[in-house]
Parts: sequence; structure tokens; C-alpha cells
Amino acid sequence: MSAPDPMTDATGLDVAALDRWMRGAVGGLRGWPRVARIRGGQSNPTFFVDYDGASFVLRKQPPGDLLPSAHAVDREYRVMAALAATPVPVPAMVAYCDDRAVLGTPFYLMERVAGRVFAGYALPGCTPAERRAMYASMADTLAALHAVDPRAVGLADFGRPGNYFERQVARWTRQWERSRTRANPWLERLIAWLPANIPPGDDAAICHGDYRVGNLMFDAVRPRVVAVLDWELATLGHPLADVAFNAMAWRTLPGEYGGLLGLDLRALGIPDEAEHLARYYAQAGVRERAQPFHFAFALFRFAVIFEGIAARAAAGNAAADDAGEAGRLAPAFARRAVEIVDGRPPDLAPPA
Repeated sequence: MSAPDPMTDATGLDVAALDRWMRGAVGGLRGWPRVARIRGGQSNPTFFVDYDGASFVLRKQPPGDLLPSAHAVDREYRVMAALAATPVPVPAMVAYCDDRAVLGTPFYLMERVAGRVFAGYALPGCTPAERRAMYASMADTLAALHAVDPRAVGLADFGRPGNYFERQVARWTRQWERSRTRANPWLERLIAWLPANIPPGDDAAICHGDYRVGNLMFDAVRPRVVAVLDWELATLGHPLADVAFNAMAWRTLPGEYGGLLGLDLRALGIPDEAEHLARYYAQAGVRERAQPFHFAFALFRFAVIFEGIAARAAAGNAAADDAGEAGRLAPAFARRAVEIVDGRPPDLAPPA
């Protein structure tokens, strides 16, 4: 069988090198690999890799100079492998490669899960009853994650103990300083406010770090989560960080990465924020509730992430084609956080 050109315009991957590695790491593969880029992500480039009778997903670091601790595909692989025997739905891990000679960066391979992924929280194409069930499954899945004992699955050292929010605010402040490409006065306001307003309490759990609807795969027919994806930011941390991050949708516009602000939630069958959070609290069996700090921190962190996307776009090594556009969302999320800090209702007009 003659092999196609090892370099493909569609993916930029050395398919011949990938094929050699996969036949050694997986075995039993038939045919030539068919590789396709999965569009829409802003983080680690992701690809479908199909052989005859076998389908995988490959996820790798982007090329170029990266911020410290960013694009940690090794941590993604480790946490999903650890969660395989828990109630948390994750794809089955296949193999990890840290040899940069293969594809230029570290990468890992996982089994492909069939299902639906939605870019926005409005869940287009679903009925109101399906949306309500899908939101319940989203809350229940997060509660199931936070119930996993890190020690029982070999993740006791997956994060540093204590002072989680203090360390996180400092970390994302440093990320902002390293990726700054423009002025963002809302971020500067938050950098001053957040460290002085950290609530007491230091609960710890396995946190996903980016728990939003776009990183969940739902069953192709039934309204339930079948896989939690994109674990790049996972760590041991305070569970309310995940809770508040998941609730950002109720505080952001549809044009702000698929938020719910301004939509008719009742007609859509989507619970309001209080009902969604109540579902999580009941399933998790916890008393502590998310406070304004947690929501402001979640939005602050997302704003810094988008500033990083803008920086990678300027450097020419962004993971997605629309990274420049997505990077412009950073002021919007920072402004939403300042609205919370000031106790103001969200402005339905997008930032100028």
C-alpha cells in the first residue's frame, strides 16, 4: 500500500510519523490513518484519527513558546486515566507521547466517544424538556467529580494543598502580566480587589478548571453527559471555583462565548442560575455556597485566558483560526466581573 504525502495541508501533522508511532503504541491497526482537525477549540489542537475499524482523538500542545504551566497535555492524560473507574464520564485513554520528534510537541491519544457537543449554553436543536434534563446532568456530573477522593484514584499530589484562591489569583495575575498585549482597566481593578476579598474556607476536590457546556459531550439521543473533555486546567482546588465558572453563562451574553443573559430561559426549558446551583448543592451534599468573589474570580480567570489567546494569535501560534476574534472577549469578561464587584446588574449591551 502506498502512503499518502506525509504532510497534509489540512492538519499540518506528519501523518507518516504519527502512523509509525501509533502502530508501536497501539498495535492491530489496519489501513492508513485519516486525520482531520477538530475546529472550535482555543487551547490544545485536537484531531480525529481514524483507521479501518478504529477511531481515536489526538490532542497535542500548540507549537511555539508557551506560558509556564499552560497546555499541560500530560496532566489532561493523567487525570482522565485516573477517573476511568469512577462515575465521572471520561474518554478512555490510549497512550501518551512526550517524544517531540514525533509531532513536534507532546500529545496523547484517547478513544473517540460518540455524542453531541454544543458551543453555547442555549443548546440549539434540543427541546425544552431535553435542555432541562441536560442541565440537570451537567450539575450532577460536576457533583460526581467533586465527590471523587483524590487519594483513592492516585491524584493526592495533583495540586498543592491550602490557600487555593490566594495562589490562583496570583497565578492568573502573572499570566496576565506575561500575555498583556493591550490595556484592560477592568482586569487591573480585579487584580486589586480579589486578593482582599477571598472568603474563608479551604475545601479541596478534583476540579476540572474549565467546566462549561462546550467541554461536555452529551449522548447522541438521550439528554445526559457521556464525556467531560478538555482537562488542561484540572487540579486539586476549591470546588466552588468549578461551580462559579459553570454559572458564568447566566451572567454573560450569547455573543460572549455562548452565554444566556437576555434569553427567555423559561421558553427554552433552561433553569435559572439559582435553580441550577441548587441542583448541584443538593447532589454534592454541601452547605457552602458560591459568593460574589467566586463568580468574579471565575470571570477574571476567563478574561486572562482570552488575553492569552490574543497573545498567541499575535504570535501566530494560536490553536484556533478565530483566536483573534475570541481574544477580544477578554474585556467583556473582565467587565462582567467588575459588575459583580460593584453589585451592579449585568449590562445587556456589549462593551464598546
